[in-house]
Amino acid sequence: MPPATLSWPKSRMTEPLSDRRELTETLKSWALEAGFTRAAAVKLVPSSQGHWFREWLDRGDHAGMEWISRRVELREDPRKILPGAASALCVALQYYPLQDEPEAEGDLWPRVARYARGRDYHDIMGKQLKALGRRIEAAFPGSSTRSYVDTGPILERELAARSGLGVQGKNTNLLHRQWGSYFLLGEILLTLDLEPGEPISDICGRCTRCLDHCPTDALPAPYRLDAGRCISYWTIEHRGAFPEQVREMVGDWVFGCDICQEVCPWNYKAAAGDHERLRMPPERRELDLQGLLGLDREGYVERFIKSPMKRAKLEGLKRNAAVAMGNRGSAEYVPALSASLQGDSDTVVRRHAAWALGKIGGAEAVDALRAAGQRELDAEVGSEILAALHRAESRTEGPEALNAG
Repeated sequence: MPPATLSWPKSRMTEPLSDRRELTETLKSWALEAGFTRAAAVKLVPSSQGHWFREWLDRGDHAGMEWISRRVELREDPRKILPGAASALCVALQYYPLQDEPEAEGDLWPRVARYARGRDYHDIMGKQLKALGRRIEAAFPGSSTRSYVDTGPILERELAARSGLGVQGKNTNLLHRQWGSYFLLGEILLTLDLEPGEPISDICGRCTRCLDHCPTDALPAPYRLDAGRCISYWTIEHRGAFPEQVREMVGDWVFGCDICQEVCPWNYKAAAGDHERLRMPPERRELDLQGLLGLDREGYVERFIKSPMKRAKLEGLKRNAAVAMGNRGSAEYVPALSASLQGDSDTVVRRHAAWALGKIGGAEAVDALRAAGQRELDAEVGSEILAALHRAESRTEGPEALNAG
């Protein structure tokens, strides 16, 4: 859209609005025009959650995400990020449910977090926010903006909560009576002085469904997330092999986890969004676990271009697929796992394919592990094969021994 159509009327461009409320309502309307579902403003002040954030880091609840512990002073006071910053315009984009979007089917997509099934929200929201920032700066000469979408040293849930976009729930997500929690956050820091929104009061009450249903105890207390026990952390952020206990813990989730949102009552009748680029592309919808495990580099690039699932990289997605197959325990996965164990170039993928075969068991899995063990040159993969073979043989021979008795 040409800059002229994005500008504030010429009669108002040379002087700031005297009415902060009018200014705020105007910028909120521009945010909706840019494609966001909701928008609200907040005054920038030192964080009231800075001490909580440092305690969270000191406990090690951020697991291996060391990048979160950097530039803490900016998270504690966002005014230090942009000189002269006075306010933030916080935005939300509803990603689920989407109008007329069919539910995910098969053995893969129901175990991919809903936000990750379509196009990468960083790309979508980032472009929208930058365009909005340019519109604001053009309309108000001398003003400055800086936008983030989960990409800067900002406690964005605190900002969004103070603006009134939602209230923090016991699962640490923002909740809203009408929109539930399936919405993404972004913000523009501004040197303009906006009228702050009204925070929402607690809507969790005595409900503890998210804590009660978390299968890994990643929510050990209300409003606390232990990333080291979170399925989303392990399937998205962790690089390399899973520790043995984690392989069981992640179950059949392939990328992220939605359990604490699925059980939240506020999501049962959440209002639907309507953003076309958040829908799952047809070329991904037909992919299943076996297809994901067998993807080569070219197929990965073709299928997952502009997808948030690229965060885990090809090796991570294939590792996760192998673990999901093992935890599902179906013999139908044995041929795909055998092929991966024999032919995948990545040692981490081969290790987890071996583990999955051992978990499934059966004569076909045993044969595949024995054959692979004779050819494998990597010591770590070889050890994994031996351990898996022991498990598979025990499971295969056990019923026969009982029958013989």
